[in-house]
Amino acid sequence: ANPACSGIEGVLEAYHRSLRSVQLYGPTNFAPVVNYVARSAAEVLDGSQYFVLLIITDGVISDMAQTKEAIVNVS
Repeated sequence: ANPACSGIEGVLEAYHRSLRSVQLYGPTNFAPVVNYVARSAAEVLDGSQYFVLLIITDGVISDMAQTKEAIVNVS
């Protein structure tokens, strides 16, 4: 519900918490998530925050071309 984390410790805590509550299954489409995070980051204009997008996958990405394009575009 709240994607905000504080520092690396917060990112690791969120990662460990998500492992206990998320079940991975397909199809796996990452481009919409990459674009969502990019839009959220673009709203912070003063440099007071940074954004980390941790992608966990079993290796099968259904929208690989779109995901690559999204990552390149938001870089």
